[in-house]
Amino acid sequence: MPVKLTIYVGTMTGTAELVAQEIEDWLTGEGGEAEIVLMDDLDHASFSEEGPYLICTSTYGQGDVPDNAQSLFDALSDQRPDLAHIRYGLIGLGDSTYQQTFCYGGKRFDALLEELGARRVGTSFYHDASSGEMPEDEALEWFKAWLPSLLDERREAA
Repeated sequence: MPVKLTIYVGTMTGTAELVAQEIEDWLTGEGGEAEIVLMDDLDHASFSEEGPYLICTSTYGQGDVPDNAQSLFDALSDQRPDLAHIRYGLIGLGDSTYQQTFCYGGKRFDALLEELGARRVGTSFYHDASSGEMPEDEALEWFKAWLPSLLDERREAA
């Protein structure tokens, strides 16, 4: 069963987009499809298709979602659409030197999507910028391990 994945990217400096591109390149090379969509112009209707989705977002300021993701986050919070049909994975980027807000951009999206009925597939991945590891490399390894969970989920739903 070929995978077609939509990757929503929230970023301030472009790192989350680099992570998404690494995943897109690998998935395409494996015969799947991925569409990277920056969150800039998304609203609550952006989850009208079943997906699956991968949320890839950094954290900004005091644990906020990035500026380009704020409108989507606010629209989902305000409109409260029923997302029970949505399955998603999550990649959060952050820096553990900010312990109290580490990866909160991703954690806030995760909590909101679950509140709205969406179901996260597998565990989330949180990259620590202080680790010295390249986020795109670590995220790709996580993605390769996460993908079978998504495929299992799709088979069970069929």
